[in-house]
Amino acid sequence: MVTVTQQKCACTDCVCVVNVQDAVKKGGRNYCSQACAEGHAKGAGCEHAGCACHG
Repeated sequence: MVTVTQQKCACTDCVCVVNVQDAVKKGGRNYCSQACAEGHAKGAGCEHAGCACHG
């Protein structure tokens, strides 16, 4: 049996990998930040180094 501990953020524009345990959970999906989970309200990015997502 394999246990997944990390996965790509559910935001389609995001390149971040998130620890499943630490992820922001919304709608049954795992996100790296609140900004990604909220669909980048007001254009906020996830603010992780090397990622330019803004929804």
